[in-house]
Order: sequence, then C-alpha cells, then structure tokens
Amino acid sequence: MQAAVVTGFGGPEQVEIVRVPVPQPEAGQVRIRVAAAGVNPVDGAVRVGVFGGAGQTLGLGWDVAGEIDAVGAGVTGWAAGQRVVGLHYGPVKPLGTHAEYAVLDASAVAAAPSTVDAVAAAGLPLSGLTAGRAVGLLGLAPGSSVLITGAAGVVGGFAVQLAVRAGLVVTALAGEADEEFVRSLGATGFVPRGSAPAEPVDGVLDAAVLGEPALGFVRDGGVYVGLRPHAGPAPERGIRVVEQEVAADGAHLAELVGLVDAGALTLRVAQTVALADAAKAHALLAEPGTRGRLVLTTS
Repeated sequence: MQAAVVTGFGGPEQVEIVRVPVPQPEAGQVRIRVAAAGVNPVDGAVRVGVFGGAGQTLGLGWDVAGEIDAVGAGVTGWAAGQRVVGLHYGPVKPLGTHAEYAVLDASAVAAAPSTVDAVAAAGLPLSGLTAGRAVGLLGLAPGSSVLITGAAGVVGGFAVQLAVRAGLVVTALAGEADEEFVRSLGATGFVPRGSAPAEPVDGVLDAAVLGEPALGFVRDGGVYVGLRPHAGPAPERGIRVVEQEVAADGAHLAELVGLVDAGALTLRVAQTVALADAAKAHALLAEPGTRGRLVLTTS
C-alpha cells in the first residue's frame, strides 16, 4: 500500500510517499480501509521534529474515516464493512492514517456519522476529542463565563459549540473577519484578536495557545485550560491551570458523532488533497487563514 512518512525533519518536501506492506490487525485491533484522513497541525509538528524520532521512519496522520476490512482476535462489536471514524494516537509511530490502510485499537473507533461523507467525518476525531475534553476540564457550572481563543479554528469552533451545549456563556476571541462566523456557532460575546475582554471571565479555553496573556483574562480563582502539554503558563491568583492531552476514546468519539448527526456540531473542510500529494497538504497547512480541516483522500 501507499503511505505518507518522513525520514528526516524539515519542510513539506520531507513528506515521502512510500510503498509498505499492508498492516495486519493484532488482538483487540481493527484494520480500516482509509477513505479520508485529516491533516492536523500535529502532523506538521511531527515533520519538523518536535516530538523527536530522529533516524526513524515516522508515519503521519491521526484522524481516519473509512471502512473496517479486517478485525483482530477478541474484537467484538465490529465487523468488516462497517463505516467508522477513529483516532490513531501517537506522534512517533511507523505508520499513521495517511495511508491506504490503518490499524487502530478497536477502543479508538466509533461508527461514522450517517449524515456526512467520509471527507467531512475525517476532520472530527482529533479536533473534536481535543475540544470536548478541554470543555470538560473547565469544570464550570452552567451560566459561567468562558473565553475561547482561536475560536474560528477547527478546535476552537468545536469548543465554542460544545461549551454552549454545556450551558456556558461563551465569548469568542478571533480575527475581526470571523465575528459573524463564531457568533453563528453560539458565541454571545466577541473579542477581536489582539484585544482583551472588557471584564475577567470565569475560565479560558486557550485553543490559540496564547499562554500567559490569556491567563490574564481569567478572574482570580478561575480556570485556564491549555491544549498543548507542558506549554501552559504558571498558575497565579488562585487560578487553576490545566494542560490537557487528547486520548483515543471511542466512546467519547461516538458521542461527538451523535452530535454531528443531530446537526449540533458543524464539520468544516478547507480542501481535499490526494494522498499521493501529501506534501502539498503540508505546504497548505503552513499557510495562514485556513478555515476548516485539510483532508487527504485515497481515491
């Protein structure tokens, strides 16, 4: 099969398409015939060496949407022919989901949404699970105020919608041109990028990874949730600082799929790129202003 990998660190030109054996599922795993796979900022981080792995062949891709074509020993509830989405967690791995086939733990997959195609669904797992976990970690009661930075991005947009569903009063921080969009997601307040809210908020969900400046928006005793492990600001003024890391959680993913099918969670695709042109997708990933997820397709 074809797969996108890197064998050295650097720019998009480091992404190679290689031919490798089709992987076999082990006990507790399923093999998915990949239809589409999201291209996320973490893929760019793997490519430039943020997570290490020098001297190794590193597979790219965390998100996947496709069809199960084989199951490993002991797997129940899944069978060949079922359409699924899943998260292949881990930055340092020999193969990812940017390939024609991917093997995932059965616990990391969920039935695919029935209301959207594989291309749209491929943008859900990593960003949706990241946003959902972050909203939960805020630990705020309904009616509390939360500011979400990077609210027009994929993760930030999911976070706005999920926070509103949790009963929080959401203020979105984004570029001025995105005000109408983030308000359409349910944000009742808006702060232009580079500005500060008029009043401190109970919590900040820092999808834009602003760090210390975003901590300054939080009231004394509030909460700050960061999305990049080990990159959060130092706690101050009694603020609870949480650095969350996504997990491959099929049950949580199934909940998000349900919201998609109910029309309560909006999926956005910026552009599709053929797997064979994965390097092009990495070049696009670096361009500012992309709205929606870049998605690789296998056909």
